[in-house]
Amino acid sequence: MEVVASGCKRFFQQKLCRRARVLHLSPHGVPLNRFYPLNVTGSKGNLSASSAMGTASSGRGFLQTLRFDNLALRRLPVDPSDVNVPRQVPGACFSRVRPAPVEKPRLVVLSGDALALLDLDGDELERWEEETAEYFSGNRLLPGCQPAAHCYCGHQFGNFAGQLGDGAAMYLGEVLNSKGERWEMQLKGTGPTPYSRQADGRKVLRSSTREFLCSEAIFHLGIPTTRAGTCVTSDSQVLRDIFYDGNPKHEKCTIVLRIAPTFIRFGSFEIFKPMDEFTGRQGPSVNRNDIRVEMLDYVIGTFYPEIQQSYPDNKVERNAAFFREITRRTARLVAEWQCVGFCHGVLNTDNMSIIGLTIDYGPFGFLDRYDADHICNASDSAGHYAYRKQPEICKWNLKKLAEALVPELPLEVSQPVLDEEYDAEFEKHYLMKMRNKLGLVQEQEEDSKLVSELLETMQSTGMDFTNCFRLLSSFPIPGVSSSFKMEDYIEKIIEQCGSLEELKVLCKPQMDPRQLSMILMLAQSNPQLFDLIGSKAAVTKELDRIERYSKLQQLTDADLLSRNKKQWTEWLQKYSSRLEEEKEGTTDIDELNVQRVKLMNSNNPKFVLRNYIAQNAIEAAENGDFSEVRRVLKLLENPYSEEALSNLDVNEEPVAEAAVAACAASCLQTTPQMPYNSKPPFWASELRVT
Repeated sequence: MEVVASGCKRFFQQKLCRRARVLHLSPHGVPLNRFYPLNVTGSKGNLSASSAMGTASSGRGFLQTLRFDNLALRRLPVDPSDVNVPRQVPGACFSRVRPAPVEKPRLVVLSGDALALLDLDGDELERWEEETAEYFSGNRLLPGCQPAAHCYCGHQFGNFAGQLGDGAAMYLGEVLNSKGERWEMQLKGTGPTPYSRQADGRKVLRSSTREFLCSEAIFHLGIPTTRAGTCVTSDSQVLRDIFYDGNPKHEKCTIVLRIAPTFIRFGSFEIFKPMDEFTGRQGPSVNRNDIRVEMLDYVIGTFYPEIQQSYPDNKVERNAAFFREITRRTARLVAEWQCVGFCHGVLNTDNMSIIGLTIDYGPFGFLDRYDADHICNASDSAGHYAYRKQPEICKWNLKKLAEALVPELPLEVSQPVLDEEYDAEFEKHYLMKMRNKLGLVQEQEEDSKLVSELLETMQSTGMDFTNCFRLLSSFPIPGVSSSFKMEDYIEKIIEQCGSLEELKVLCKPQMDPRQLSMILMLAQSNPQLFDLIGSKAAVTKELDRIERYSKLQQLTDADLLSRNKKQWTEWLQKYSSRLEEEKEGTTDIDELNVQRVKLMNSNNPKFVLRNYIAQNAIEAAENGDFSEVRRVLKLLENPYSEEALSNLDVNEEPVAEAAVAACAASCLQTTPQMPYNSKPPFWASELRVT
């Protein structure tokens, strides 16, 4: 009887699914006819721009000016099936999809700067806020857009996951702006696609606000990234178990408009991967080298035209030059992250841009207290993507890209490129950025050691990463200021260090002592088995935490203060000696110091999107107040400016840590007086992002 009932249920589900496709129903049964064309199929299985334009909602004049030219859908194969259910999609790079409508969409925030890339006026979009929310929630289609979901695979936490794809994002199309630039528009959170697996294709206000703000924050820090144009929330809700602890709650469906030249990523080339020896999974388009060739031709010809022009007749050399360039871009990108204390959180191959952008903001985080082993993703219990490991994992991801390019780029060609280029480019760019952050114009051999010793001092004293570098700009070149007193400056430094209580929290052992004891016994008795199930790095890290925690237990506040002063005095004396060398060949020391401070303040942000700032904005938005999100955006648009706060309705005066703690005492209550550049409140270290 159960089998019969199950069969009947499937029969009626299939009938309903077919009927929904004919009537254009959303998964919630909402009629879509007034928003979407019935006939969206053109020649060769691609979406027809003319049919979409002829039947989609017309939009206001400022939206009708968008010039769509959807090159990716013309150049790359599109899935001939329009069945929108989770499934394997062989032989295609895109699948046709339609956004599922949401109830009562409302504009949370928009970035006029990002929308200008599309020749859109942010002020005008805000004036027509209701209609803007309709279009950028996916409730209406812009004239000329052709919604589709991109197929890709990926290695996640070191293991091949098979087909992934745009499970919550939809390509809308590519807009040519007045400068001749091509920008892909994508909505994230608009409902299910064939790649949604068991998910609903939705994003919520919490995650969408973080993605929107960080996309724009990273751009204004001067780091290559995708952009965020709008963030639109709604009355539609989904159930989310935020920490996977059995306590789900309803959250509002929210959609972000993302903008980039392309969202193709390393994992886009892994759809051709043969069966993985460890997981048994394979890409959906295995053995389709013809598509790999098409994709390489498209990516290089469109986004690396200078390489295409340089190697018109030799594809192996062309592909090697392309791989060399993406290797260098990736190395420089991760060096930029390290220098502002940005942790991505999920550096899977499917989250690595093929043109070297920061892409897919999930459980990211900026360092507060400096900790080289910081893990911003609470789901990453093994620390696979810890801050210090980001350069290493990005290089590993490039190796997986190289493997995915075979046979069009043999490994014997790509591997030497990776070995020769990546580490050298990373170290060169990282040291250049660090010299700028320290105001060092001349290059000296000992600079790398000076930087390492600074980071070690920051780690042991729990120094705030962002505020430390900003504070160093007020440390003068010797001889510039007669009123400068080292002891007074040390006091300012100490204010940014962690308290004894905070350091104990940071260093608290994470393993149960009995568990650790069993692991150590296993390592001694059966090293082979330990290598299979254990992690030497994790055990070493835990033993180090135990040692540091034990030492902290024996310290008093006075002991810690004395130790911190000693460590910072020693490093600052070395820094002062290094600055002395900058004076060589200079007659005007005062002007040299002015230029040095200017260089440092243009490389050391005063504001970054700390977790507590994002959380404060999110809680206000969840209570219906979007003003804090918009205020934070304005702040992050000028991260290096001393005057950035002056245009905001906030208190610019320095706030004591006690005041910060009091500000957050009632469980992160929202307040416009929450400081943006003070040492983070203690509760900030307890925020978890998954």
